[in-house]
Amino acid sequence: MRITQKLVGVSMLALMAGCSTLNSINPFASKPKSNLPVPLVELKGSMAVRTAWKLDIGKAQDYVFSPALVGSSVLVAGGDGAIARLDAASGKTLWRIKAGAPLSAGVGSDGSVVVVGAVKGVVMTFDMDGKPLWTAQASSEVLTAPVVGQGVVVVRTVDNRIVGFDALSGAKKWTVQRPSPPLTLRNAPGMVVAGKDVIVAQPGGKLLSLVLASGAPRWEIAVGESRGATELERVTDIGGTPVVIENDVCAVSYQGRVGCFDLATGTARWTKELSSDVGVAADQRSVFAVDEKGAVSAFNRDGGTSAWKNDKLGYRRLSTPVSYGRAVAVGDYQGFIHFLSREDGTFLARAATDGSAIAATPIVAGSNLIFQTQSGTVTAIAVE
Repeated sequence: MRITQKLVGVSMLALMAGCSTLNSINPFASKPKSNLPVPLVELKGSMAVRTAWKLDIGKAQDYVFSPALVGSSVLVAGGDGAIARLDAASGKTLWRIKAGAPLSAGVGSDGSVVVVGAVKGVVMTFDMDGKPLWTAQASSEVLTAPVVGQGVVVVRTVDNRIVGFDALSGAKKWTVQRPSPPLTLRNAPGMVVAGKDVIVAQPGGKLLSLVLASGAPRWEIAVGESRGATELERVTDIGGTPVVIENDVCAVSYQGRVGCFDLATGTARWTKELSSDVGVAADQRSVFAVDEKGAVSAFNRDGGTSAWKNDKLGYRRLSTPVSYGRAVAVGDYQGFIHFLSREDGTFLARAATDGSAIAATPIVAGSNLIFQTQSGTVTAIAVE
C-alpha cells in the first residue's frame, strides 16, 4: 500500500525488540537523481475522456482507501470517518455518514453490509442504508480493506492475523494466524472473495486460500521467494490485491514475480520476474502490471508471454492499473490518470484529478472508471 510515501515497515516482533531507524533501511527514502519522476510531455490523445463527476470524501491521512462497487452503487470512505454510498453513473450521494472514529481501511461490502477498519483495530459494520450494525475489536491495526462473502466478514490485521466474523451478528467464527518475516513493506496485502473461498495476500510473497465458512486452508503458494544476503533484500511482499478472473488468480510481489495460478489448487500457470508494490489488472486476454521503476507491462494471460512494455512513466509512483475497453488506465503521484492502449501500450489520453497521489486501486463502474486520491477526491472518468 502507498502511505503518504512508500516505507519499509518492521514486523511487530522486530519493533518490540528494537531496530535501527527506518531511514537507514528504507529504499524509498532517498532516490538517486536518475530515479527522479519522469516529467510529462504534451500528449495529443487519440481517445476522448472526460470527468463525469467528482466527490470529496476527506483525506486518506496515512492510509489508503479504495472505492468498492456494489451493483449500481459505489461505496467510499475517508480518513476522518466519512463513509458514503453514491450512484455510480451520476455520482449522486445516496447517503453519507460519520463512522464516529477516524478510519484506517475500507471499504468492504457484499451488497448486504458495509465494513471499514477504524484506528486502533476497531472493525465497524453498517447496513446498506448506513445504519450501524456492530463493532468488533481486532488484535492490531487494520490496513487491509475487509471483504465480505458467504455471510462472513474477513479482516486482516498488521500482525498477520486473519479473522472471520459473522456478517449479521459480529460473532467471531474463526481465526487464522500466519507468521511474518522480520521485515515487511508497510502495506495492505489485499483480499478477494472467490465463491466459497477468500484469497489472502501475505507478507513474504505468499497467497493463501481459506474456506470462508471455517477458515480452513485450501492451499498456500509463494508468488515471490525471498532471496539475497540481507533482510532488506529478502523483502518480497505481495503488491496490492490479487485478481480473480475465471479459473485464475493473478498477483505480483515486490522483489519477486508476477503470475497467474489455478484458483482451485494454487498451481502456477505461469510466472515472470517482476517487482511491484501495487496490484495487477487482468482481463480475458492479458495481465497488466506496474513495476517499481514505473514501467507498465502487459502479459498474455494464458502463457505469460510479454505483449508490450511502456517505460515512459518512470518513477511516477503509479497505482494499480485497471483495464477497460481498449485502454489500460493508471494513476500517478500527481493525480494524473494515464490511458494506454491495451494492444501496444501507446498513450491514448490523460486526465487530471486534484494534484494529489492516486494510491487506491481504481474500479470499473459501468461506463466510468473511478479513482480516489489521497486528498479524498473521488473522480469518475468517462471513456468515450
